[in-house]
Amino acid sequence: MSDDSHKIWVLLDNQAGNRAQALGVVAALGLPVRGMEIRYAGFAKIPNILLGASNAGLDKASQANIKAPWPDLVIAAGRRTAPVARWIKAQSGGHARLVQVMDPGAGRAEFDLICRPAHDLGRPAGNIITINAAPHRFTQATFKEARAAWEKHVKKLPTPRIAVMIGGSTRKHTFTDAMALELITAAERAADAVGGSLMVTTSRRTGRAVDTVEMALTGPHVLHRWDSDDANPYVGFLALASAIIVTGESVSMCSEACATGRPVYLFAPPGLVSDKHARLHRNLIAGAHARPFEGILDLSWQPERLDVASEIAAEIRARGLVP
Repeated sequence: MSDDSHKIWVLLDNQAGNRAQALGVVAALGLPVRGMEIRYAGFAKIPNILLGASNAGLDKASQANIKAPWPDLVIAAGRRTAPVARWIKAQSGGHARLVQVMDPGAGRAEFDLICRPAHDLGRPAGNIITINAAPHRFTQATFKEARAAWEKHVKKLPTPRIAVMIGGSTRKHTFTDAMALELITAAERAADAVGGSLMVTTSRRTGRAVDTVEMALTGPHVLHRWDSDDANPYVGFLALASAIIVTGESVSMCSEACATGRPVYLFAPPGLVSDKHARLHRNLIAGAHARPFEGILDLSWQPERLDVASEIAAEIRARGLVP
């Protein structure tokens, strides 16, 4: 990103998912942008319908940093960035155009383009498009680089190599030891059936269930524990996988897996996923992007690869929103 460009701003808050989605769209556009780091204060918890077009939800440093000259285009993701984007448009005298990933929750008419996930229910409108998953920064070039960087770390594993991408607990749902055992047991049987091995990575949300994961692994494998100081092989495992099994509670993880073009299998036992995530799964399965994981891997299956960031970038250009 270019710090001296005032034509396009991308709002970057402290939510990793929001940042990844906004930066994914920026990368797909391939244009110089200015990254505007924002941090929230207490008022950010107020519903957007009450905040309106406002920077009141930002801390003082962020408020001071967001100033004229105003941009031609603002790209942002997530509910809490939406009042700030609307405030920038108001300060610019209505000149700045707004692209929002995910529903802003209020003031929809003020946005030039809203990219609303299909699993988020809502009414259609001329400035709203439906996206099947979340945009992100992983491109085919990213995967190519990751393959080159990580291949030496798994070269001793039998092929085909199956990536098992484990997220974990969310605010309302718990990834239990029983779920971890079920996943690894089924994944090992599936890998053994095709003469392969497992590449397993966990996340902070896996919590103490990582111990169950490690104890359950008996066949050929490599495991990255979330509490390890080693470099995270997440992208490398995605790039090197012949097939991917991913826990279904993360929109980002499911979306990133479906960008590889490899067979993707969704692990979603009862009690792990919300209704929203279940809708995501149905959409991905209906679009031939993924299948439910039922203990069997079909390595001959060629899914439809997802590239949501490029779809959004193409829509931005088609609507004439690029300065």
